[in-house]
Amino acid sequence: MSSRFAQWTLDVQDLARQAGFWSAALGYTVDFGDDGDAHLWPPDGDGLSVWLQPASGPKSGKNRNHPDLVAADGDVAAEVARLLALGATRADVGQTGDEPFTVLADPEGNEFCVLHVAERGPARYGSGS
Repeated sequence: MSSRFAQWTLDVQDLARQAGFWSAALGYTVDFGDDGDAHLWPPDGDGLSVWLQPASGPKSGKNRNHPDLVAADGDVAAEVARLLALGATRADVGQTGDEPFTVLADPEGNEFCVLHVAERGPARYGSGS
C-alpha cells in the first residue's frame, strides 16, 4: 500500500489574484468556494489539483517546499516569459546561474521552479530552490 499526491495546497491572501495567476499558469479551471477558498482543476481531470485557502498574513521567508513546473511544449524560455507576463517575478534563493531550472515567484512571493528538461525522473531535475 502507498499514498500518491492528490493536490497542492497554498495559503494565499488575495484569492482572486492567486486563482487567476495559477489557473492561467497551469491551464486549470477554477471553482470558487463559499468560504473564501478556491479549487483549481486540471482540464483533463488527471494530475494534481490546487487548493487555495485564505491565509492570516503575508508569506515570510523562503518556502520549505515548492512546485516544479515543466514547459508543456519544451520551450523553457517562452514558458518563463509567459509566466513573467502573468505576474511572476524572478526569485533569488541563492542559485549560481548554472542550475537546470529557473526560480520564479508567484504574485504573493511563493517560489516555484521551471525545469530546463522535459523528461520525467527525479535524477533529471535536481531542483534545489
